[in-house]
Amino acid sequence: MPLIDAKNVRTTLFERMTEQTEILAIVFADISGSTSLYEELGDRLAHHQITLCMETLAAVVTGYRGRVVKTNGDDLLSVFASIEHATLAACGMQEALAEDPLGVQSTQPSKLAVRIGLHAGPVIVEKNDIYGDAVNVAARIVGLAKMGQIITTRYVVEQLSPLLRGSTRLIDHAQLRGKKEGFDLFEVLWRQDDTTLMSPNLVLAPAQRGQLLVTYDVHRIVVDPSRPQIVVGRGEAADLRVDEIMASRLHARIEWRRDKFFLVDQSTNGTYLDIGRGEKFVRRDEVALEARGRISLGRPFADNTHSIVHFKSTG
Repeated sequence: MPLIDAKNVRTTLFERMTEQTEILAIVFADISGSTSLYEELGDRLAHHQITLCMETLAAVVTGYRGRVVKTNGDDLLSVFASIEHATLAACGMQEALAEDPLGVQSTQPSKLAVRIGLHAGPVIVEKNDIYGDAVNVAARIVGLAKMGQIITTRYVVEQLSPLLRGSTRLIDHAQLRGKKEGFDLFEVLWRQDDTTLMSPNLVLAPAQRGQLLVTYDVHRIVVDPSRPQIVVGRGEAADLRVDEIMASRLHARIEWRRDKFFLVDQSTNGTYLDIGRGEKFVRRDEVALEARGRISLGRPFADNTHSIVHFKSTG
């Protein structure tokens, strides 16, 4: 019996794995509310409703040129060659369940919703499954998402077109299980109201198209189409760190969208805005910015003598 050349075997296996490694976008979708559905409807009817829901999600994946890798109960794993398509598919999944085209939700007391984790990176494709660190990261992220939420990473956001990138917001800097380094986590805003809702009493004249120079102390950041979003706060993950005890770690975003600049508050204590016509208070809302003004995080300007953020449009 001939001897096995271990070196050749290792080389052959390495070559096979290298040939099957691809850069893919991974979308994990987890149906929420399925446990309650089984309790309320019984096994057979609940299983039927979840099956319809999974078929709806799978159809969205195919429609955006993706591939369903596998399903497991109420989980669906899919991959895409394009990060852009993967992001649109994730939004499409949420929209499909919200619209309920198959009538899955219409007569049921328990509302089915989906949590989605999105990441991209090198993936080993083997037969009908995928493996790799990027897959593990996507699986960890979906566990952090809430019902109806899409969570992704900075790597994905940086690969998106300016239009899609403008529909994301930084929400946390988290340590994922099994990873040494932390991850900046973003939410993909798929609901129309998430990106366009503004209270009528807070809508101001927009800044001119061009650049918005944002300054704090000696720090300067430009918001423009090439960098359409920054986060202001006291945390290390913020693009502009402000030394203010009343500020949240990721207190607010300043965004460029549709040739306008917006301040989007996502804090606990709210944000104060002054454009020369009196102080405005914004909390969990957004407001269009004028050509110049100043911002105070978490406290009124009268109580804030040192941690003021200024902005100015350069047109």
